[in-house]
Amino acid sequence: MFFVFGPSGQMYRGGPENLAQISAVRRVQRPQALRTRPQDVQAEPVPTPAVPAHAAPVSLRAHEAVSAYAQTEQGPQPAQRQPLSQVSDVMTAAAVAVPPDARVNDAWQTLAEHQVAQAPVVDALGCVVGLLLRADMAPLDLLPEPGAVQQAIALARRPVSEVMVSPVPAVSADTELRRVAAVLLSTGLPGLPVTDEAGALAGFISRTDILRAVAADPPLDLWSGPAAAL
Repeated sequence: MFFVFGPSGQMYRGGPENLAQISAVRRVQRPQALRTRPQDVQAEPVPTPAVPAHAAPVSLRAHEAVSAYAQTEQGPQPAQRQPLSQVSDVMTAAAVAVPPDARVNDAWQTLAEHQVAQAPVVDALGCVVGLLLRADMAPLDLLPEPGAVQQAIALARRPVSEVMVSPVPAVSADTELRRVAAVLLSTGLPGLPVTDEAGALAGFISRTDILRAVAADPPLDLWSGPAAAL
């Protein structure tokens, strides 16, 4: 399920096919992604003891008993990993967020401290009203020139509400990843806030989250052949 939220609240609820008709979101030239959860640490292989050439054959039952004992020595085994198919499987749950009345220079510092390039903008109730992109806070043509220092200071003191992307698409945690990928491609956004129907922020899903899942996690729910309808 997809939504569109702005300062006045929810503007759309439905599938991805009508998002562009509700709000035309400009394409982002240099999309960057939120910091995602760390890659899974690969467990070191357990060495298998060498069997002497003269050792007597071991029965199947005895072999199973030895294997079971070895597993108990290794401790509890991780649960079987499943293919990833929904937003909740790869999203960043503890996403950095900023308030709309924060000053641009303060928001810049927040993003820099967390090493992220964008953050959802949430109101006092924790509901999404926009998306802040670091690239929008200091475009090159607004950098201070000789004699324009005061203007640069004034720009840095603007509220986030004046530079954020709003209204902004959002997505529910149970949405299929392929639908999110299609929306990111069509809008050029680096990611989407993850919310409930009321707009309460639950996390953020970025392009990097999806790419990292393809590279490091179990296979996504991908199919060959003609493209399926979204």
